[in-house]
Amino acid sequence: MYRTHTCGELRSQHTGNEVTLAGWVQTVRKFGSITFVDLRDRYGITQLLFNEQLNSLLDKNPLGREFVIQVKGVVLERSNKNNKIPTGDIEIGVAEFKIMNSANTPPFTIEEETDGGDELRMKYRYLDLRRPVLKRNMELRYRVNRSVRNYLDTQGFWDIETPFLIRSTPEGARDFVVPSRMNEGQFYALPQSPQTFKQLLMVSGYDRYYQIVKCFRDEDLRADRQPEFTQIDCEMSFVEQEDILNIFEGLFKHVFKDVKGIEMTEAFPRMTFDDAMWHYGNDKPDIRFEMKIRNLKVEGKIQDGCPLAEGAFKVFDDAQTILAIAVPGCAEYTRKQIDELTEWVKRPQIGMSGVVNVKCNADGTFKSSVDKFFNEEKLKEFAAYCHAKAGDLILILAGAETRTRKAMSELRLEMGNRLGLRNPAVYKPIWVIDFPLFEYDEEGNHWVARHHPFTSPKPDHIALMNDLSRYGEIKANAYDMVLNGTEIGGGSIRIYQRDLQEKMFAALGMSKEEAQDKFGFLMGAFEYGAPPHGGLAFGFDRLCSLLGGQESIRDFIAFPKNNSGRDVMLDAPSGIDESQRKELGL
Repeated sequence: MYRTHTCGELRSQHTGNEVTLAGWVQTVRKFGSITFVDLRDRYGITQLLFNEQLNSLLDKNPLGREFVIQVKGVVLERSNKNNKIPTGDIEIGVAEFKIMNSANTPPFTIEEETDGGDELRMKYRYLDLRRPVLKRNMELRYRVNRSVRNYLDTQGFWDIETPFLIRSTPEGARDFVVPSRMNEGQFYALPQSPQTFKQLLMVSGYDRYYQIVKCFRDEDLRADRQPEFTQIDCEMSFVEQEDILNIFEGLFKHVFKDVKGIEMTEAFPRMTFDDAMWHYGNDKPDIRFEMKIRNLKVEGKIQDGCPLAEGAFKVFDDAQTILAIAVPGCAEYTRKQIDELTEWVKRPQIGMSGVVNVKCNADGTFKSSVDKFFNEEKLKEFAAYCHAKAGDLILILAGAETRTRKAMSELRLEMGNRLGLRNPAVYKPIWVIDFPLFEYDEEGNHWVARHHPFTSPKPDHIALMNDLSRYGEIKANAYDMVLNGTEIGGGSIRIYQRDLQEKMFAALGMSKEEAQDKFGFLMGAFEYGAPPHGGLAFGFDRLCSLLGGQESIRDFIAFPKNNSGRDVMLDAPSGIDESQRKELGL
């Protein structure tokens, strides 16, 4: 056999044992007539000691980094113990060794911290995956996967596979399409999610389904998005929203205890969509810190109790919306720091023209960038309205509603980062509920589904589906789980009656013929005794990255794509030859 033990297995109790190890050479260190080699495999590192006799063999057959070797020898107690690794009390006195495969010099150092850039590491991903940090990420991903499966099994869920080659249906993002050789001129689509299939499984009577499944969306990429990603996809029959929240809050708590050793005993807080937008400026609030948004003026109306007055300051008068946050302990910000914040909000991705500041000094005085428009008494009233304390810095943004709310949301998070309030080792989950069913597409001049077209309205809002003028009031039976300001899961109670599903398609501007063509199979199934049902899908990659204390999902996927959607290791996507084109009718 190639080995009797792994490189992370041997301890002081094995001293005197004859062993065989195999792995990769991490480092070679020569000290006169002896040589030390660190041998690495998936399980750890073991130090090898080559004596004077073997040293001469090493001179003839030198070892390099990443050589694959096999060694036989005796476990010895180390004289210079290394308490940083589990095998640090022992070393192997090598009796014989064999080079099983030599290696070129790696293009970057295969260590915890590497000198390789992202593109280089992705090109040689098989080398990057040897690094301890990537190995830990892959191990964490496996443990989360196993933990999820174990929990869902105890809750009576079945893992049922659904197809990857389906028809293209509108679900919010672009489809990846696959030409069919046997049906020339026609195309499959890769699923954005197994949405319709899991609903059909509920019609089939399989009342608790799940998959840890690949999904595909042709979207612009970012740190937490890949063209192919994995989700924990779940569906249940004969349930209401409360049942689903309880089951999957339980899943979340189970995973945290199982994988991280963190016991979450309290029920997760819940917040409505409207409150999230009002207090945090977005629908995925980071509740690790306060610094809530204060609404001074909304849709042109000064809010009750706000000390603003028309005619005092034209920028405020002209603004549709004025929002403020009280940043704790930052009243001592210098002019340079304030100027830097002003430039930060002026960046194109934020899009504001500037930021007003009010310093609530520790001595009880107030100083602002708008002193000539507001006296100290008025600034004191501002501070009280914004719940600011002595030593705080009030930051105010003014402008159009959507842009200003988004900008203030980003500014709040930025100040949280600067003050160290977004600790990745602190986990604060929250349910966001009562989303709008529709949102208005200004560009297309029509209503679109905020979640997807299979989401049910709240039962007492179904009647509003008959009145186009009230679409903006309709709330969905939908919910998201948010962790540390990142949406990691979302779902809804589904429509399960044909007439309501037809109304939903019509509300989205779909003709009866189009609805029948694209979703006739689903509406037809609803005529054969569809049960009430609902579900939820967690972003598996996102969950793993957050558990690993990182924002990017890329290093929690074995073979990810770059920001252009390319696999630089395989050089994909790529062209196909002429014979393939002809076969596919392209």
